[in-house]
Amino acid sequence: MKQLSLVLALLLLVACQPPAEEAPDHAARITKLYDAFAAGDMETVLANMADDVQWSEADNFIYDYGEPLVGKDAIVEGVFAKLGAEWEYWNLEDKKFQNLGTDGVLVTGRYRAKNKATGKLLDAQFAHVLKLQDTLLKSFQQYTDTKQAAEVVTMDAVEEEMEETQDS
Repeated sequence: MKQLSLVLALLLLVACQPPAEEAPDHAARITKLYDAFAAGDMETVLANMADDVQWSEADNFIYDYGEPLVGKDAIVEGVFAKLGAEWEYWNLEDKKFQNLGTDGVLVTGRYRAKNKATGKLLDAQFAHVLKLQDTLLKSFQQYTDTKQAAEVVTMDAVEEEMEETQDS
């Protein structure tokens, strides 16, 4: 009888506990942000960034400045405007979104892009680690194949191919 009372007391204690608070589904929020970016809806993208957002490109990436870009204007000038000006298209494909703890999201996928100056294609894996504060993007860190990106924007290989074709 004592054991039954103890079990009932434990069940009652568990039943009276408030439900565990679920971690926010930031992955769903970031999915919508990536969709807005793909649609060219920069107003939505920027509205979902903190004013002091920090943006870090992969070390040695073509848009790496050696330190994070801070603020929306710096990101627009240092990354978004260059993507629009220098690439025929820059697509993020095969994206997967995963919550990281209570304030982060991991996004993996592939960059598929065509450089305007060289006509060369980029097909590289990427990983983005995003941190949110409340509901706003607070930081972005990119990881990708920096060597391939550098080769795509370099004219050397294109000029060498043209010279070989002319010599033949």
